Order: sequence, then C-alpha cells, then structure tokens
Amino acid sequence: MDKLVIEGGVALRGDVHVGTAKNSVLPILAATLLTSEPCRIVDAPRLRDVNTMLRILPALGVQCERDADGSITTRVVDESISEAPYELVKTMRASVCVLGPLIGRRRRARVSFPGGCVFGPRPIDLHLKGLRALGVELDIESGYIVAHAERLRGASMYLGGAFGPTVTGTANVLMAAVLAEGVTHIHMAACEPEVQDLANFLVAMGADVRGIGTPVLEIHGVDELHGATYRPVPDRIEAGTFLAAAAITGGDVTVRSCRPEHLRAVLERLEAAGCRLEIGEDWVRCARRGRIRAADITTLPYPGFPTDLQAQFMTLLTLADGVSVVTEKVYPERFMHVAELARMRARIRKEHHIAIVEGTEFLSGAPVLASDLRASAALVMAGLVAEGETEVRRVYHIDRGYEQIEVKLAALGARIRRTEDDEGV
Repeated sequence: MDKLVIEGGVALRGDVHVGTAKNSVLPILAATLLTSEPCRIVDAPRLRDVNTMLRILPALGVQCERDADGSITTRVVDESISEAPYELVKTMRASVCVLGPLIGRRRRARVSFPGGCVFGPRPIDLHLKGLRALGVELDIESGYIVAHAERLRGASMYLGGAFGPTVTGTANVLMAAVLAEGVTHIHMAACEPEVQDLANFLVAMGADVRGIGTPVLEIHGVDELHGATYRPVPDRIEAGTFLAAAAITGGDVTVRSCRPEHLRAVLERLEAAGCRLEIGEDWVRCARRGRIRAADITTLPYPGFPTDLQAQFMTLLTLADGVSVVTEKVYPERFMHVAELARMRARIRKEHHIAIVEGTEFLSGAPVLASDLRASAALVMAGLVAEGETEVRRVYHIDRGYEQIEVKLAALGARIRRTEDDEGV
C-alpha cells in the first residue's frame, strides 16, 4: 500500500491540465449496456474507479478495450447476464448505475447494494421509486436489488429527497426510461454537468431527451439505441481542487482544459477568500497574496457549491483570517476529514451538519489517514502548506478520482512523492 510524503512550504506555480470527469465517465460507461453496437469513450481517465467499472462491465457481457490514447471502446457480446456481484460493486457507489441500463435493455437485473466512500448513509430509495414508476418490480434479497419488468412504460415522477435531487438516481431512471414506451417526466432531476453529460451521450446514441440541464427531464422512449463516439466533459472537481491548492499555498496556477461555467460557485468563493482570478474560455488562473480571508460556504446541488469540494475548501479556510462557517446540506455527515485536520493544528468545531473553522497562523505536518476520496485531497492540500513533513496514508482513496496527483503537483513545484507504506495501514 502506498502513501504520499509531502514537505510543505512551496507556493504552487505554473499550468496544470485537468482530466476527463470521472463522475461523467462512470455512468456513460454503464450506458453502453443499452446498445449492442460499439461505443467509444474518448480520453477516459486512468483511475481506480474507472478500472472498477471496466471489471464490472465484462462481468455483464461487455467487451472493453482501452487504446493507447486513453479511449475506451465497449461492445456487448452477451446479453444473457444480468447480475453485478457484490465482489465488484462493493468498492464503488457509482456501480449502482448499471441497474438502470440493465432494466432498460435486458428487462432484468440483480445488482448488489453499492459501496464506496464512508461518510454517512446514501440511500437509493429514490432510484427504486423512479424505476417502480416505470413499471419495474423490485425486491431486496440477500443484499441485492432484484428487478424485472416485462414492459417499461413512461411515467411522471418526482425524485426530490430530503437533501435535494439525486444524481445517480436521476442517471439510473434516465437510462431505463430512454427505452420505455411513451413519455417520462422526471421532476426535480439533478442538473449537475455530469448528468447533462450522460443525457447528451444518450442523445448521441439516438435517445430523445429534452430539458437537459433543467430540473425537469422529458424522455420520449425509442425502440433502439445505436453506438456512439463521445468525449465527456472535464472534471470540475479536479479543477476546483487545483485552484484551492493554488490559493492555500499562496501560489499562481492556471488550470487548463476545464469548463469555467461549471465552476461559478467555486470561483465566487475563491474571490471571497481573497484570490485574484482570470478566466478564459477553457482556463482559470488563480493567484493569492496576503492572508486568506474568512468566507462561509454552504454546499448545495448544482449550480450551488459542490459537496465534493467541501473538504478542500474547509482546508483552505483553516488558514483564514477570522472565523468561517461550512454548512453541508448534501451529505450532512461528510466531515471525516475534520479529525485528521485537527492533528495538523487546524481549529474546527463540528455541530451536526455545520463546521465552524477558526483560522490559524499555520498548520503543522503530521501523519494522517485518508478516509474518503475528497478528504484525501484535502489532506494533501494541508500537507502542501504545513510546516514540516506530512504523510498521507490510504492513498488508494485519492487514486479513485485523481490521476497521478503527485505528478501534477510536483510539476507545479510541490515537494511530494509517493512511496510504499511500510506500516501497511
């Protein structure tokens, strides 16, 4: 098992290119189950989660090949299989996205409940509610979702939950509905760029999806889908992470190959924290001089501030001049990083779904444990600016969503290296 060792104190400078959005690629790969024709996903990132999906799909009768340029070509060779086993699904929540296309194309599915990052319960009741509205019969057996439907009929449904729309739930119902009879309306649909990306891929395959990017999706069912070649959008979370890293180190970094329009809430909070921004068509430059300013952050469904950047921005605010309040309204228990940041001298008090961050003059390097994907990125950020050495263990979490993060950071001047963790934590 690896760990990242970081010597803090270097201001990051230079250009960095972000990769393709993991949270787009995963459901798009699942959607290739909806056709017997080949599909090609251009420039798919080499990430642990993508590799997991490339193990799940062959178990469902899909032949997958990765080209030297990173593109992935899929082709369904056996439609008799409908079970996604626990051994493959347990490590990644996004694997539940195979449920919708299996029902849509094969009319049956047996999918293990998903795993992934541990930061509180993330139920799939809205997924099941939407599928039932389409005429799917569902049961839970031995930890598996068992589903079948002789026919899928379009329906009108509301998929809002206690904490807003469901991203993967919207994706699952959307993928089932594209081959249903009649018209489906998904009210309170998730509007995230990754959901839009999935919908645009389905359109490229011949689906009839309207209202993309709005809270109401209208899906007119079609008889068949065909293959397609598609390039998913850039990863806005990776872009936001590098911008926050530039800010916390007092550096000057230009993040390229991104979509600034996907980062509006993030850019506004960076400016509130005292950063100077320049914004181009596909790039953002972030620089900071002087002390970080205190700034409150509230996570919300898109176009609000993304929950996947909450940990990184909380880390930024640990060095702010004053007190900041971070309110988590998407996953209220997503504060696993607080205890580890405290080991580095951060002053954070958690109250239910709110964290009160009192800025400190400096952070101190320490050995820390990554608990989930985004928390691990936050701890790396803390290590970049901390006095002394920081060891971030369990970096397999960060490998799920950041491709060679230590290489990209080193190119910006960071003193960071990957090494084997002798303690095997």
